Amino acid sequence: MTQVAQSRPVAPQLAYRTVEVTAVRRLTPHLTRITFTGEDLRDFVSAAPDQYVKVFFPLPGQRFPQLPPPLESPDTTSWYRTYLAMPDGIRPPMRTYTVRAHRPHALEIDIDFVLHPDSGPASAWATQAHPGARVALLGPHGLYAVPPGTSWQVLVGDESAVPAIGSILEQLPESARALVFIEVGDLADRQEFTSPGDVHVQWVRRDGAAYGEAVLAALRAATLPAGQPYAWLAGEAELVKFTRRHLVRERGVDKRAITFTGYWRRGRSEDDEGRETLRKLDSGEPLETE
Repeated sequence: MTQVAQSRPVAPQLAYRTVEVTAVRRLTPHLTRITFTGEDLRDFVSAAPDQYVKVFFPLPGQRFPQLPPPLESPDTTSWYRTYLAMPDGIRPPMRTYTVRAHRPHALEIDIDFVLHPDSGPASAWATQAHPGARVALLGPHGLYAVPPGTSWQVLVGDESAVPAIGSILEQLPESARALVFIEVGDLADRQEFTSPGDVHVQWVRRDGAAYGEAVLAALRAATLPAGQPYAWLAGEAELVKFTRRHLVRERGVDKRAITFTGYWRRGRSEDDEGRETLRKLDSGEPLETE
C-alpha cells in the first residue's frame, strides 16, 4: 500500500490584517483572481492546503471597512456574536474565501472570487476591484487533514471549492493518488491543475439540475480504488450532505476519514448561516444531523 504523508492543519490565527489589491485577473467567465499584499502578511503562516480567511469589505462610500473590536481570546463564537451585534450601516459585509496561493517572500496572497449573477457584497466588490483597493482579513484556518495510513483521496466540490481543490492538488506528495469530481454550471469555468501526485479530475456540468445531483451521479458511477480512502467535500451545503451520505452509506467510507464543509447554502447568506449556527449552539441542537 502506498501511504500518503499525514497532514494536520494548524490552529486558527485570529488576527486582523489590512491588505491592498495589486492585481486583478479574470481566469474564467465566472472566476476572478485578485492578488493582495501588505505588511500585515509578514506573519501570515499557512494553515493547510485548503486554508481560508474571513474577508471584510467596505460599505458603499467607505474606502476601508470598520472592523469589530479586537479579539481578546481565541473564542471564535464570542467574536462572531460581537460582529453580528454591530449596528446595521456599520457592520462590514464579511465572506469566507480560500487562499488560493501564498507567496511569503513577496508578502502576497491570491484569492479567487466566483462572480455570482445575484451580485452579493463580495461578488459586487470583486467585479469592481482595482489596484489600491483595501479590505481586511481574519485568519487563516484550514480543515484538510489526511489520516495516517491513507492510500488514496477523493475530492468533491462545486465552483466555490475549486480554489481549495487546486491548492490541495498542487501540494500533494508524489506518492498521493486522488480522484476529483467538480460540478460547475458552465464547462467554460474548467481549469488546468498541476500536481506532483497521480490525479484524475472529472468536471461535471450541472445542466439545470439541483446542486449536487450531477456530481453525485458521477461519483456513484465511478470505480473507486481499493485501500483506505480520505475524502474532502466542500461547496453548496446540499451537495456536501448528499455526497457524504453516499460515501458513508453506499461506499463504506469511515466518517472519521471525511472532511466536509458547506461553504454556502442556496438562498441564504453567510450571516444567515452564522446566526442559525449560534441559535443551534444556544439551544443545544446538534450542528450536524448525520
